Amino acid sequence: MESVKTIKEMNHLIQKNDMLLIYFGSSTCSVCRDLQPKIEAMIDRYPNIRAVKVDVQNVSELTASFHIFSAPVVMLFVQGKETVREAGIISVIKLEEKISRYDALFYGEPKN
Repeated sequence: MESVKTIKEMNHLIQKNDMLLIYFGSSTCSVCRDLQPKIEAMIDRYPNIRAVKVDVQNVSELTASFHIFSAPVVMLFVQGKETVREAGIISVIKLEEKISRYDALFYGEPKN
């Protein structure tokens, strides 16, 4: 996942991509460090969804603009609208169920 550092860049990505997953985390947060590779592995199964990350300690203005008060947080934007927000102890399985449902609705049923 590429890092985003400015509000302007993030707003551009939200508007430019039909589906955008944003991962807010911190290198000093053990939960964040453990969760990030799991999120990356999960989102790799959805090539139509762009994924980016934000380090909550280094870009506080961006973090505050999305009302992020703790980490980790995962957000999914669909056509510019926040559709999913999960925070704290996140179940990757439940998160993927939600993402899979939006992916299937937006891009069609997955092919087996």
